[in-house]
Amino acid sequence: MKKAAYILFVILCFSSLLIAQQKDDRACKDHPLFNRMPTYWIHGCTQKDFDAFAFTVGPQGKTQSVEGRLSIIRYYPQATATSKPSELQILRNFENAVKALGGTVVFSEKTRETMRLTKDGKEIWIQVTAEFTGKHALTILEKGEMSQDIVANADVFSNDLKSTGHAAVYGIYFDTNKSEIKPESTQAIAEIAKLLQADPGLKIYVVGHTDSVGTVESNLKLSMERAESVVQALIRSHGIAAARLRSFGNGPFAPVASNDTDEGRARNRRVELVKQ
Repeated sequence: MKKAAYILFVILCFSSLLIAQQKDDRACKDHPLFNRMPTYWIHGCTQKDFDAFAFTVGPQGKTQSVEGRLSIIRYYPQATATSKPSELQILRNFENAVKALGGTVVFSEKTRETMRLTKDGKEIWIQVTAEFTGKHALTILEKGEMSQDIVANADVFSNDLKSTGHAAVYGIYFDTNKSEIKPESTQAIAEIAKLLQADPGLKIYVVGHTDSVGTVESNLKLSMERAESVVQALIRSHGIAAARLRSFGNGPFAPVASNDTDEGRARNRRVELVKQ
C-alpha cells in the first residue's frame, strides 16, 4: 500500500511539472538571428512586413524612428525555473551576441538596450527590454522601404497632365543602381499605357529621377536608363508607338522632398510623365 501511494505521489508530482511547462504561442517562433535564453517560452509576438518603431537612442527618452520589417517577441521564464536571470544578464547576453555579428550598442540603460548591425547588406536594429521578473521583449527591425501596393491610375495621370503638365508615377521598381524594371511594376506600366490608349494624340516624355546618393554623373546615366526601360516596356508590352514617347534622365536635379531622410529619398526616386 505504501509503495502504491509513493508511486501515485511521484506520478502526480511529475504530472504537475508537465502541466506547469508553458508552451510557445503557436503563431510565434524565435528570430533567425538569436536563440532564446534557457528555460524560456514565447508568450506572444508581433510580426509586420512593414512598420515603424521608435528605438531608444539616448537619455531622457530620445528616440529614432526606423521603418522596415518588424518582429517583436515577448519571452517569459518557465514557472518551474529554479532561478531567473537579472536584467543585466539578459541585456549582456544579447549585447554579446550582436557584437559577435559585428554590431554595436547605440544606447544602454538599466532595463533597455538598443543595438544595430549590418548583415547581408541589410541594416538591422535591435532593442531588448528586460524586467526584474526575468520577462523580456526582443524587438528586431530590418530597415527597408515599403512595397507600394497602391499606384495612381490613368485618370489621375490624365488630370495631372492637364493641370500641371506632368504626373509622378510611383509603383515602378528597380533594384539599387539597376535599370531593369521589376515584375511588381506591371500595374503602373499598364496604367501609363491605358492613359496613352485613351488619348491617341497624346505624346509624352518619360523622365527618370533619382535621389542624391552617388555621383551626379552616375545618377544622370541611371535615370536615363530607367526612363528608357519604361519607354521600351510601353512599346514592347503594350504596343505604344515609339514616336509618341521620348525618354530623358533628370538625375537628382528635381527633388520633391529632402534627400536627408530615407522617406524623402524614396519619394525622389520616381518616374514622371511630361506632356510634349
